[in-house]
Amino acid sequence: MNFVEELRWRGMIHSMIPGTEELLSKGGMVTAYLGIDPTADSLHIGHLCGVMILRHFQRCGHKPLALVGGATGMIGDPSGKSAERNLLNEETLRHNQEAIKAQLSRFLDFDSDAPNHAEMVNNYDWMKEFSFLDFAREVGKHITVNYMMAKDSVKKRLNGEARDGLSFTEFTYQLLQGYDFLHLFREKNCRLQMGGSDQWGNITTGTELIRRTVGGEAYALTCPLITKADGGKFGKTESGNVWLDARYTSPYKFYQFWLNVSDDDAEKYLKIFTFLSREEIASLREEHDKDPGLRPMQKRLAEEVTVMVHGEEALEAARRASTILFSNKAGEALRSLDEQTLLDVFDGVPRFTVSREKLAGGIPVIDLLAVETQVFGGKGEARKMIQQGGLSINKEKVTDQSLTIDPSFLLGDKYILAQRGKKNYYLIICE
Repeated sequence: MNFVEELRWRGMIHSMIPGTEELLSKGGMVTAYLGIDPTADSLHIGHLCGVMILRHFQRCGHKPLALVGGATGMIGDPSGKSAERNLLNEETLRHNQEAIKAQLSRFLDFDSDAPNHAEMVNNYDWMKEFSFLDFAREVGKHITVNYMMAKDSVKKRLNGEARDGLSFTEFTYQLLQGYDFLHLFREKNCRLQMGGSDQWGNITTGTELIRRTVGGEAYALTCPLITKADGGKFGKTESGNVWLDARYTSPYKFYQFWLNVSDDDAEKYLKIFTFLSREEIASLREEHDKDPGLRPMQKRLAEEVTVMVHGEEALEAARRASTILFSNKAGEALRSLDEQTLLDVFDGVPRFTVSREKLAGGIPVIDLLAVETQVFGGKGEARKMIQQGGLSINKEKVTDQSLTIDPSFLLGDKYILAQRGKKNYYLIICE
């Protein structure tokens, strides 16, 4: 498989230094690295395009290096940002590095004896003993201030986008990243750096530093920053980033994110975030055009990415959870949900609280919904809804007005789901 051609048809190439494609098509194994921000102990889907590039790279027989920026993470990259980031201590960065490697292991082979097995490196390991005087002598003297000032990431910050300008710490970021490339060029024979298009300035500083210090040839390849068809920022929701760690974004919410992308985005994301072939994606597009309401592209996208990040079992749980809102016979599936998924499925529905002591003795369903909570405005309204077959408890239709609700009805020993009509849900919390 030709790496550049594979990325090109998938729309995953923004820029390349001339000679990059020739380097990769010569036939031998090439080593390349991609930097990852370690400021959290989980990746989010904004990182996913870069991770997919590393995986394509390894599948094509080349050796990927995932560089966790322990040193640069202590400083903050100004690229595409209008404010300086908070700085992290070493303990936090080490914790984040281990968590990120565990996530990357779902995509990359770190453990085999293959020559192209992936490696994780941390620039803190070679920067922590590097004195300022050494840095000035070995790095600073090779790159002029004029060269550094010409970078877009610097110019934007200096031209008024940042209220407080650009600190010296951030200004030196491109030199630190450039030195990473030089170090890996020397120690790992790494000749290619990859990243998002906003990293072009930092990456080319590295290739220039390699040329000026050791006379070496190094290359760069960047991918476009992923956006939505409406121009909105990819990967952001009302509640923030969509994380790869289930602690921060449940598999259900993760699955729903991909399931709800637009038609135009679905085709683009299938190319970028899955390993489906050109023919498979074209077939899905054709199927989608015949009946867009079935959303075959979104469903396949959600399935592929969820399995890749969370596994088959999590996908099946997310699918079950997704059917609950639309099925009148979902009681068993409802009881199988873990607490976080239950709360995610019914995020935003009205919530009421009843005491555990009161429920222990049993509460008539009409009293529970019209007295202890305000699901109904009065008992008469509740009785009428039951007579009309419009009330369900835990997705089971209530036909008996004298039904008593006791702890056996609790979901996860804490919740009761009431449904009035087809679309009105209420979550009763027992405390």
